[in-house]
Amino acid sequence: MKLRLRILALALTAGIGLMGCAKQEESRLDMQDAAMRSDAILDAVIREIRPEVRWVHGFTSTGMCEVTRRRVVMTRISEERRGSFLGVVDRFWRKSGYQMTAVNNSAEFPAIYARTIDGYRMSLSIGGEGQAFFQVDTPCVQKSEVLDSTTPATAFLDPDAELIPRPDIHSDFWSAGGS
Repeated sequence: MKLRLRILALALTAGIGLMGCAKQEESRLDMQDAAMRSDAILDAVIREIRPEVRWVHGFTSTGMCEVTRRRVVMTRISEERRGSFLGVVDRFWRKSGYQMTAVNNSAEFPAIYARTIDGYRMSLSIGGEGQAFFQVDTPCVQKSEVLDSTTPATAFLDPDAELIPRPDIHSDFWSAGGS
């Protein structure tokens, strides 16, 4: 009986190991591919926002097998418009088949979080002075070099700036209100 259990345990271990290899081979995406997919996710949601907002690239970070792409909105989103802004993005992500995973209903710093069926995680958060931050984190993929995004930003950022400044672009719609 002990021999049978040992053989069964070995067979299961080997089977699980083979499944892991098959899954790894199945994912032929590398970090650059994943970064480009993240850019497409960001491009699509920002195109959906009307009236349009102006944005710059946030920094790209890489880990052992994942990439994070960021976009920072330079159009100030007033307190009165934050709910509408989050709502536009929430509806678009749901319409795109993404699963909403969390909501932060903070009046001052609200945020929403979503996930694609293939493991990309997105967030939209509102920070100080109504600055909106988009972020996409990729699933683990094959290690590779990651190039800068080819999507042109729609707001100017001084190339010598060490930090992205607070939002400095006014929109008659998104910036409307008292704050």
